[in-house]
Amino acid sequence: MQNTTSPTIQNLEAAFAGESMAHIKYMWFARQCRKVGDEATAKVFEDTAAQEMLHAFGHAELLFADETMTPAKCLQYAIDGETHEYTEMYPKFRHEAMIEGNTAAVTEMDEQIAESKEHAEMFKQVLEKAAKRFAALAKVEEKHAKHYQAQKDAIAA
Repeated sequence: MQNTTSPTIQNLEAAFAGESMAHIKYMWFARQCRKVGDEATAKVFEDTAAQEMLHAFGHAELLFADETMTPAKCLQYAIDGETHEYTEMYPKFRHEAMIEGNTAAVTEMDEQIAESKEHAEMFKQVLEKAAKRFAALAKVEEKHAKHYQAQKDAIAA
């Protein structure tokens, strides 16, 4: 996992979050512009959103370097993130919305808690299936390696 105390990592995470948020926000703004018939402004927002996504990808490349990422590691990051959302983040946000009496936000947080649980469970199931698949492949590969070694030994003899 990342060294979360590193200022550089913290800055990259903040930049990744900011660029990701800008991408979604600009896509939302494009949708709002399109609703009122302003296609030209919607297109500007969409084009800029695409650039923001590329900026976020640049930060992601530094946070999650290609050479270190495996499907299992990606799944574990996803499980950790979704678990954080439904166990810590959204419950805290829900509590604060309740204190403020913002029932719409409470409902939204309840929905997000439920969905984050579903997402975490889905990623866990995929990870478990992948682990079984990789274990089975390893056994097949080991069998093939032994067979090829036996053939090589027979030729050498």
